[in-house]
Amino acid sequence: MDNIAQYDDAFVTLLQVDQDSLAKLKYQDIPTWDSIGHMALITTLEEKFEIELDIDDIIDFSSYEHGKSILSKYGIQVKS
Repeated sequence: MDNIAQYDDAFVTLLQVDQDSLAKLKYQDIPTWDSIGHMALITTLEEKFEIELDIDDIIDFSSYEHGKSILSKYGIQVKS
């Protein structure tokens, strides 16, 4: 599975959203992306990509799109 598929899968599976709604998805826009859902998402992404996000990046991870740029800081390229 390539990086974008793994990234998308984390959102679709954990936050229970449709693939079509990912591009505009933002933190706390949906009930499943609350603080608990956020930490589950971060943990899953860290495991999938074998990285450990800095606390500032965890806090700054505010949307599906912005998450891609945060992961790029760790050498993970997530492109469609």
